[in-house]
Amino acid sequence: MTTPDLGAPELGVYVHWPYCAKICPYCDFNVFKDRAGQEKADLARAIVADLEAQAAITGPRRLVSVFLGGGTPSLMDPAWAGEIVAAARRLWSPAADLEVTLEANPTDAEAARFAAFAAAGVNRLSLGLQSLHDDALAFLGRNHDAATAIRATEAAARTFPRLSVDLIYARPGQTPAAWGEELRRTVALGAEHLSPYQLTIEAGTAFDRAVKRGALVPPDADAGAALFDTTQAVLQAEGFEAYEVSNHARGEAARSRHNLVYWRGLDYVGAGPGAHGRITVAGVRQATQAAARPADYISRVAAAGNGFVERQALNPREAAEERLLSGLRIAEGVPLADVTALEIPADKIADLVALGLLADDPERLRATAAGRLVLDRLTTELAT
Repeated sequence: MTTPDLGAPELGVYVHWPYCAKICPYCDFNVFKDRAGQEKADLARAIVADLEAQAAITGPRRLVSVFLGGGTPSLMDPAWAGEIVAAARRLWSPAADLEVTLEANPTDAEAARFAAFAAAGVNRLSLGLQSLHDDALAFLGRNHDAATAIRATEAAARTFPRLSVDLIYARPGQTPAAWGEELRRTVALGAEHLSPYQLTIEAGTAFDRAVKRGALVPPDADAGAALFDTTQAVLQAEGFEAYEVSNHARGEAARSRHNLVYWRGLDYVGAGPGAHGRITVAGVRQATQAAARPADYISRVAAAGNGFVERQALNPREAAEERLLSGLRIAEGVPLADVTALEIPADKIADLVALGLLADDPERLRATAAGRLVLDRLTTELAT
């Protein structure tokens, strides 16, 4: 294991495992149906090789997070997860409090493997609970029921030092009262981090097609806002801080270290099919993207060493726009010094402060509670 270099720039590693037992109707991620065969073992080896190639590009860094996402990485052989985590720890200097997160679905088969993933180095589980109601889970196309979700959450809380739970709200017909009760029941299961996401209709998904047919009518903006307000009120009363628009933690230690890498504009390596990365080389921030299909990614790594199909240098304005977009999502906001390339007029900032959308802070751009409700519009206003 590499000795931590406290002076090296921080780095996160994102690994995309694209296979799913079932494709959810709301999902627009780069996912593929899980099947038997050699491809998955080949992919695990290719990911390790890709990480090795990218370590040569980044140079020495202090590794603060590894995130195994997807897809459904809890479907992978835990031994492969162990090899990937071990490679990241070997290639970069691991922080003493290195966060290693695995995304998982709460099926009994996956929950039974939690201990093996913990032994492989995973110390934080992100569990796709989505709901505690059977009818909602069926609507969302999930392959587990509420009883299974509860068992998996309780097992995860016993197994991992850190536990995060994802929920989806703004479902058709959902009321603030019912949503508040569902939140309180979820909190009682023991997670220290909750990520409640409003249901969005992404282009090209099964839900998108259902909306176009008139078979699905999502809640309107007012209903969504009422459910958002319920989320904030209930979780605050339960001791959770809304440190990001859709992420709530019980204390600073419970925050997602990996997601903060994104939101604070730090560098991260992306490995696996379709994975994106942001790395700074010789003072220039670069955007990387890997081949999307597993077979293409494996072939690309074999031929070129890394899985990139795109590696583009961002100009100062592009980098600043990304920094603004990510930084406004978190409560701490973004330092004005990080977005100087946008040349935001002082009077525009003053106007947004007067409207109650930005906090009155001479050093940072911070969205207020009202600003978070119109974050897309606020970001566009500042960036143009």
